[in-house]
Amino acid sequence: MRITAVATYPVKGCHRIEHEVAEVEPWGLTGDRRWMIVDPEGVGITQRDSPLLTQLSVRMVPGGLELSAPDMPTLVVDEPVDGPKDFVRVFKRHAATPARIAESAWSSAFLGRPVRLVWQADAGARTVGGAPGDGEPVSFADGYPLLLANEASLSSLNDWLVEAGEEAVPMTRFRPNLVVAGAEAWIEDDWSDRGVRLAVGSTVLRADTPCPRCLVITIDQENGEKGKQPLRMLGQRRRFGGRLLFAINLVPVVTGSLRVGDSVTVLH
Repeated sequence: MRITAVATYPVKGCHRIEHEVAEVEPWGLTGDRRWMIVDPEGVGITQRDSPLLTQLSVRMVPGGLELSAPDMPTLVVDEPVDGPKDFVRVFKRHAATPARIAESAWSSAFLGRPVRLVWQADAGARTVGGAPGDGEPVSFADGYPLLLANEASLSSLNDWLVEAGEEAVPMTRFRPNLVVAGAEAWIEDDWSDRGVRLAVGSTVLRADTPCPRCLVITIDQENGEKGKQPLRMLGQRRRFGGRLLFAINLVPVVTGSLRVGDSVTVLH
């Protein structure tokens, strides 16, 4: 079993950045979802309510980001390290630092409504699996530091789709951080049940819960067009206790680096 793809999404909901090498920090891959666009009430905006985010391209630059989008000027955004804190929501309230007014104005022009761009200055402040400070640190990801998807599981899902007269979907629909090949289809269900640890590069990652999927996987990540699949098929074939599952959440146990081509070893 080996890693075949590594990706981050520096602004929550944005187009992916693909990597050959990435660093794993306690809250996920370096730079992954440390930024977020929020509405005037501070609620995080995702592709669930704004598929246009698929057209937001991001490039990492020292101390910040470079943002680009169709019909928009390229904008370099600095991390607002000394700015005042604000409270934003990803399911619950968390502290964040707003970007400069001009940078939020760019985001508003892009989405066509008033929004703000914010940065998670303290990456360890938001936690999952406990009260603030008691659980695992996480970025502005929905719930866990890392998401791993299995190529064989996607192949199985696509077989079901094709049999039903539907088009196969690419792995990008599921917005994983890590993709593996060489494993059995749906073996990740077993990893979750047993709390398996995976050795990848110089890291160790613990398998946590399977990932419940939402409408985002019906959105084409290249053009933002919405459909009905593969969510409908997951509802038919992968429904467990009301949740439609694909891919697995991971929590770093040992931080370090990993790269495309690294072997993945199950530690018992």
